[in-house]
Amino acid sequence: MKTIKVVAAVIKAVDKNGEPIIFATQRGYGEFKGKWEFPGGKIEEGETPQEALKREIMEELDTEIEVGELIDTVEYDYPEFHLSMQCFWATIVKGDLVLKEHEAAKWVTRKTIREVDWLPADKELIEITLNTIDRRRSGNGN
Repeated sequence: MKTIKVVAAVIKAVDKNGEPIIFATQRGYGEFKGKWEFPGGKIEEGETPQEALKREIMEELDTEIEVGELIDTVEYDYPEFHLSMQCFWATIVKGDLVLKEHEAAKWVTRKTIREVDWLPADKELIEITLNTIDRRRSGNGN
């Protein structure tokens, strides 16, 4: 089975109430059109995962990000290929998250993160992301 290596950004911010929020995008094309995902894309030859993520977010969202620590690498078998997705925390440096390839986007909270129809591989990341946010808020994480 073919393996596709990609990177994804869990772009985090804080809402007006001081609660952590995460940026989610809805695919506007392809087999998984309409499903939600963490933005990102394929790693090109000669790129580090971090370089690929910065490039992909600039191409897809016209936004410059700072790539933080690796959250996890999700390994997921789709029917036609194996996905290896390195997922990083990210914050916005400059830009307004302009949708160039996605159908829609929204900031989700701990309460609303499960209300969107996530891609299967991205679902794997939700619990890890929430647990990390909880640890950080309680002072037990980075």
